[in-house]
Amino acid sequence: MLAFLTARLLTMIASLLVASLAIFVMLDLVPGDPASLMLGLNATPEALNALRQELGLDGPWPQRYLEWIAGLLRGDFGVSYTYRVPVTGLIVERLAISLPLAIYALGLTIVLAFPVGLIAAASRKTWGDVTIMGLTQLGIAVPNFWFAIQLQVLFALVLRWLPAGSFPGWEAGLLPALGALTLPAFALALPQASILARVMRSSVLETMHQDYMRSARAKGLSRAGTLVKHGLRNAMIPVLTIIGLQFAFLLAGAIIIENVFYLSGLGNLVFKAISQRDLIVVRACVMVLVFAVIAVNTVVDLAYGLVDPRLRRR
Repeated sequence: MLAFLTARLLTMIASLLVASLAIFVMLDLVPGDPASLMLGLNATPEALNALRQELGLDGPWPQRYLEWIAGLLRGDFGVSYTYRVPVTGLIVERLAISLPLAIYALGLTIVLAFPVGLIAAASRKTWGDVTIMGLTQLGIAVPNFWFAIQLQVLFALVLRWLPAGSFPGWEAGLLPALGALTLPAFALALPQASILARVMRSSVLETMHQDYMRSARAKGLSRAGTLVKHGLRNAMIPVLTIIGLQFAFLLAGAIIIENVFYLSGLGNLVFKAISQRDLIVVRACVMVLVFAVIAVNTVVDLAYGLVDPRLRRR
């Protein structure tokens, strides 16, 4: 198990180094002058030189890359050109919304998808299975921003159970904060739960046709007992893969939902930084999102070893 864990952590570190180099190259060494891109066509030579010095563009690129990596290790992402504040503070402030929202949405996804997928697998080729598959197909097809608007109309304007948008801050209390995140979390969770339920159904059905499952049935175990005791654990490998990918999407891909509900999350920060040509913020946010994706995938790999002990020996 220690060798398995060490190998996955070394892979994570190597992936982060490669990703950091790719991000640095794409945003720092592309043709053109980053300072000119940030200041625009009408910038004076004095302003361009001042910004180049502020960005550290006057040194060789290996030195700039190592200085950037050293700053990342210290938690120093630089100073935003637009907001004139440390980028670290901006990211932490926005992650206080985006990270709980992603976790909340992922929790709803799992709660909705697992029982639906199991029921669909247990009732294969019945009207229940056909109905569930039709609803999940609809959940995938419907844009989540349209579903978000319908949630706002029903639960905020008609029933007045939940706020229609904005975030009061965690200092306002846990219940008001979670209430503000509930509707966007459901809007994000619907298509993801539909995808996960279909994967869960397919994985369970494939597992149920294995020889060891038929042997367990022949020994007298019920269909449900065989599935829970022997099949569910083996069916979790592809499901865990999808869950890891979904969390990364929920963290990085919630820009539209954040705008619908007026949430100042990380996706909203990236969108504004791109429109304002604030490359310092863009580079830092991309690196944070890449780290989140690689870290989640590493956790999923470790979960594979817990679910299937055979994988620890690979």
